[in-house]
Amino acid sequence: MGSDIFEKCFSFHAANKLKKMGYYPYYHRVESEQGPEITVEGEKRIVVCSNNYLGLANHPKVIEASATAAKRYGTSCTGSRLLNGTNDLHEKVERKFASFVGKENAILFTTGHHSNLGALSCLVSKSEVFITDKLDHASIIDGCRLSFGQMVRFRHNDMNDLERQLIKYKDKGMLIIVDGIFSMEGDIANFPEISKLAKKYRARVFIDEAHSLGVIGANGRGTGEHFNMEADVDILMATASKSMASIGGFIASRSEVIDYIKHNARSIIFTASLPPACVGAIDASLDLIQQEPERRVKLMNTAKKMKEAFKSLGFNTNNSESPIIPLTVGADIMAFKMWRMLFDEGVFASPVVTPAVPEGQAIIRTSYMATHTDDHLNFILEKFKKVGKACGIIA
Repeated sequence: MGSDIFEKCFSFHAANKLKKMGYYPYYHRVESEQGPEITVEGEKRIVVCSNNYLGLANHPKVIEASATAAKRYGTSCTGSRLLNGTNDLHEKVERKFASFVGKENAILFTTGHHSNLGALSCLVSKSEVFITDKLDHASIIDGCRLSFGQMVRFRHNDMNDLERQLIKYKDKGMLIIVDGIFSMEGDIANFPEISKLAKKYRARVFIDEAHSLGVIGANGRGTGEHFNMEADVDILMATASKSMASIGGFIASRSEVIDYIKHNARSIIFTASLPPACVGAIDASLDLIQQEPERRVKLMNTAKKMKEAFKSLGFNTNNSESPIIPLTVGADIMAFKMWRMLFDEGVFASPVVTPAVPEGQAIIRTSYMATHTDDHLNFILEKFKKVGKACGIIA
């Protein structure tokens, strides 16, 4: 007889162990809007674990646009985009997004995760190869695994290792996939060299701009614009859950590519479409990204200030170049302990442990918003200094 499939559930004790120690950091109840200050389980805390980079999640114009869309279209589209779930608002934001990022066309998925699952799983066939950075987001890995294509990986931002893989598979169709800004490390993909190698070996390039859209580039268009190489990005993905203050995900590319994805991506064909309220929020956010560039300027100034301050305190910020600033703390248990101490001091941060990072390299991941004030930032630094010293991370 076979074993009980629930056995793995009965033997899972990691979460309860952390709870007994008082270090459990997950699924804490937020009871307020998502700003730089939030109420978590009845107490106000300064948040440094949000992806609300431009602070648009509680912008009056975004809220108004979301409510207006719900009043006009109702709460649900009741079906998939393929059948009855596409309305004129979906098409409007697709045109607006494609125009913004300089691509011919775009398709809106229900989540960013669905975007990568759908596009990647249908674009690469059995005889073709995904070449992914080892630190690419989990949704990229999931999309590759759903495909019949082969997936190989290269060392993070290591162009010699990327070229080694390109040479190895040069006789096959190849798609290079990288994050624009890496979600845990905060560094930026070396796109100039990636593009050069892609052209040399006739590969296509897919950039996941989840954490970079609205953040880098002269107009917030992401990695391609940051390096003044937008035309060299073959396929661009961006989630709406970060700078666009909603949920959903876009894939943008040439019209023929988008048309193929629309008719072959299982995660759009077999998923109910994004509710109107969410699409309305995206619509307003895309306008605000372009109308209020000062938000991006403030965000990047904040990121620079915080990285310099953390380094001066003695923290290891790795190679961060963005509003994502990881602080290396070592063992997993130290990350959980620091998280708890910071939480008790009024700072809501994120511990990141194995397997999301290599063993012994756990981090406290911090991220910043355009709406953090100097008082917020000074409070954060004060508490990190206190806790860092208490834990022996800094002197």
